[in-house]
Amino acid sequence: MITVTGATGNIGRTLVDLLAEAGEEVVAVSRSPRDSRDPRSPRDSRIPGHPRQASSAVPGVRWAEAHVGDAASMREPLTGARALFIVLGGELNAFGEHPKLLLGAAADAGVERVVLVSSQVSATRPEAPSHARLREYEAAVRASGLDFTILRPGGFASNAFAWAEAIRTKRTVFAPFADVALPVVDPADIAAVAARALREDGHGGRVYELTGPEPISPRQQTAVISAALGEKVTLVELPREEAHAAMSRFMPEEAVTGTLDVLGAPLPAELRVSPDVETVLGRPAGGFGGWVGRNLPAFR
Repeated sequence: MITVTGATGNIGRTLVDLLAEAGEEVVAVSRSPRDSRDPRSPRDSRIPGHPRQASSAVPGVRWAEAHVGDAASMREPLTGARALFIVLGGELNAFGEHPKLLLGAAADAGVERVVLVSSQVSATRPEAPSHARLREYEAAVRASGLDFTILRPGGFASNAFAWAEAIRTKRTVFAPFADVALPVVDPADIAAVAARALREDGHGGRVYELTGPEPISPRQQTAVISAALGEKVTLVELPREEAHAAMSRFMPEEAVTGTLDVLGAPLPAELRVSPDVETVLGRPAGGFGGWVGRNLPAFR
């Protein structure tokens, strides 16, 4: 059995699908009862008027309400599991209990293998306050005595969901640093690499840096979305200050500053295209256009 946290997120829903299709028993963990739904529901659930479908019987999948930042709540979903997938949600920048409590609960339950989603920034900017919590989780995973794999993705292609409302209503993208290109990664590739690391031997102790196949700027992303829609979408470049103010409405200060630092002045290591997706999956990483094609209803 494999326990998957963040099971309704951009990575988790796809990961639950992949594991179930491979015949694995899965405990899909979400933080509230209203999220405890079938991960095979439509991917365009962000569209107004198109909610996720209610849970149906998915062979091998059981839902559980728990919080990755609360080890006591995780004990029941971990019972009988041989592997655990950890991805942080809202507690990414929160001060909560030490992650060693979660790893201890996993070990007590008999878990043998852990896959953690961290971030490329944990390596490229090891002192960045915005990613201190992830570095804490990485250290706890390494010290747990369990077989572990750490995934360090760069920016997500799915961050473009932040533009969805403005594209639907105004056919406009508002973004800073319009011509700074980064190799954003498709969350489906993160899920596919995680599925391999959870199910297969040979990934223990490995750290995989996950990126897309090529750098792509906000202006280029806008052009991809525009072409997919068959309609003109305009990009309006925001000054850093305006972007900071907009992001501060839903992100902690340290996360806003850290994100804008990467978007505006990426380090050479953050511009590099990593071969790790292809190394693990045996195929090239998916491009931004493929992600847009699967999620186009969100922008219509």
